[in-house]
Amino acid sequence: MKNLIFIGCFLILCLAKNTFSQQKINRKALVERHTVVVNQVDTLASLSVGNGAFAFTVDVTGLQTFPNFYAKGISLGTQSVWGWHRFPNTENYKIEETLKEISSHGRKVPYAVQASNTERAKAANNFLRQNPHRLQLGNLGFELFKKDGTKVNPQDLSNIHQTLNAYTGEIISQFSVENVPVKVITVAHSQKDLIAVKVQSELLKTGQLKYRLRFPYPTNQFTDEGNNWTNADADKHQSSIIYSKGNAIGFKHQLNDNQYFVSILSNQKNKVSKSEAHYFVLSPDTKSNTLEFSVLFSEKTNQESIPNFNSTLLSTKVAWKTFWSTGAAVDFAGSSDPRANELERRIILSQYLTKIQCANNEPPQETGLTYNSWFGKPHLEMHWWHGVHFALWNRTELLEKSMAWYKKVEPEARKIAERQGFEGIRWQKMTDPEGKEAPSSVGAYLLWQQPHFITFAELAFRKNPSKTTLVKYQDLVFKTAEFMASYAYFDPEKGRYILGKGVIPAQERFKPEDTFNPTYELAYWQWGLSTAQIWRERLGLKRNTKWDEVLAKLSPLPVQDNLYLATENATDSYTNPVYLTDHPSVLCTLGMLPESKMLDKKIMQNTFDKIWKVWHWDDTWGWDFPMVAMTATRLNQPEKAIDALMMDIKTNTYLPNGHNFQDARLRLYLPGNGGLLAAVAMMCAGYDGCKTTNPGIPKNGQWKVRWEGLRKIF
Repeated sequence: MKNLIFIGCFLILCLAKNTFSQQKINRKALVERHTVVVNQVDTLASLSVGNGAFAFTVDVTGLQTFPNFYAKGISLGTQSVWGWHRFPNTENYKIEETLKEISSHGRKVPYAVQASNTERAKAANNFLRQNPHRLQLGNLGFELFKKDGTKVNPQDLSNIHQTLNAYTGEIISQFSVENVPVKVITVAHSQKDLIAVKVQSELLKTGQLKYRLRFPYPTNQFTDEGNNWTNADADKHQSSIIYSKGNAIGFKHQLNDNQYFVSILSNQKNKVSKSEAHYFVLSPDTKSNTLEFSVLFSEKTNQESIPNFNSTLLSTKVAWKTFWSTGAAVDFAGSSDPRANELERRIILSQYLTKIQCANNEPPQETGLTYNSWFGKPHLEMHWWHGVHFALWNRTELLEKSMAWYKKVEPEARKIAERQGFEGIRWQKMTDPEGKEAPSSVGAYLLWQQPHFITFAELAFRKNPSKTTLVKYQDLVFKTAEFMASYAYFDPEKGRYILGKGVIPAQERFKPEDTFNPTYELAYWQWGLSTAQIWRERLGLKRNTKWDEVLAKLSPLPVQDNLYLATENATDSYTNPVYLTDHPSVLCTLGMLPESKMLDKKIMQNTFDKIWKVWHWDDTWGWDFPMVAMTATRLNQPEKAIDALMMDIKTNTYLPNGHNFQDARLRLYLPGNGGLLAAVAMMCAGYDGCKTTNPGIPKNGQWKVRWEGLRKIF
């Protein structure tokens, strides 16, 4: 009998152990079942390698062989955090030349807008928006030739098979030229602005395969796709070979006062020739059918040894294994809903793309390190969508990398607040590495980026709830709150604090001269000031009496017909067709933000239902869909959360490489990828006070979800 009991207990323990092991997600299998496969020339299927501060994007050859052909797809970019350029300000343009005053509560408040009242003002606006701009550092591609000596075009390639294994960070590209196969492995170093390449092909022996380095000129336009070969004159920029020693070659690219360097190390001696200005061709030894080389891009002359291909391959494999093995994971295996596998694919590739494009010491631009949008400048209101998911996926350190930048640019933010007659610091909207404000007729009036830093700091504290965290971020948290309290105007007749006039809400469809009390911004003000007070209490400080006064008398959320209005002045929020486009940001009030005393959940449910029915979803942005999913999750509507996340709308398209496509101008849009990850984290792990398991996942039996490491949002 005792033996039977022992055997029974042993079997139970074994079953329990087996159940536990089944619940543990196999991270490698999860990631690798979404390996990207490209079997044809597709300009929207370009693939990238990178490390967060540097990215390199390739076509089907594994290098940037056809930059002109891919220019209007996912462009073949080479960009870094440090790679910026500005043209000389010979006319001494100043931000003061763009200022326009808005009447607000009896005083004139100046804003830096896209002024065009004089030719001088228009020129100042253009220069300050365009400069500085992010550089495309260089085009590194193959020189491929047919037997008759003519150059290979994209249509000449056959037997194309290219893969991106996000678990190892390797792009393996295979193709044929006149039935001669070529295999290319492309990887990026985990810590250096460096790529390494291994090529295997008999075309090396015949001299039909060479490689080139070409330096483009900055476009000075909204986009820079890395293929501007005009302005090649020496008075514009200069490219030169600065050394050639053994298997190593060094280049210098000079543009005005900016310069940078490119170093190439090969496993064999390469003959280098200058095809034309800024165009260098490297010819490998024809004795071998294998070529390996590493290319380092650097702000200063390289003084270090350059890692070879094997060293770089090991570096990237170790780094990516660490990335995927730590942090969080979500697995939908076994789900019968046909959307589950596609959602899982988007989740995996969004993690990869945001890691290589957005995890650095500055807020990223919306097109990351691939090609320029808005001249390469970051938009701080988008930093929430670029960065919050890192904390929710238990990678808070990647968010904190960029938080240090806010301290660096604080003096510029303080100047804006002082110029406008407010206390504290007013965070920039469209900016640059030094925190300079770019004039914008929309961005100058936005408010919703202001509390973001408090959000980031609170997420950092949740990961490390210590005095060290509080002391590290308290100064910027408090100065942010000082501006917020100062910006709120007390109307003695109404007996309440008002936001605006002189504001454009997150839904950028309203005139600043007329707009006040946008619903989402009111709620964010309440949350931000309340959280700043909690920080004071954590530090043993007294509550700020001014902040408490604003909190006590802040205007209520505007309501009409049991619906929350977009803004208090927009009584036609749901009848004016213009107001049914762009971001449905009123839903941010219970999506990005937790439920508060300001909010009536029944009215928000009515508002959600109204927006779902009448909104012009074709005129939206990629982060709108995850934002709506977050609101649906908090309203206990998991089916709607999935429907929103997977809505069949062009701006909710996710390309084979995982990029969120918007339109011909924004072929990739990283706020959509980051938003997707933030929404999924909430849909699985929930939020403060949530008692439902997987609150955003339908309970209809069609969804099976396992997850590890996710963190709750507020």
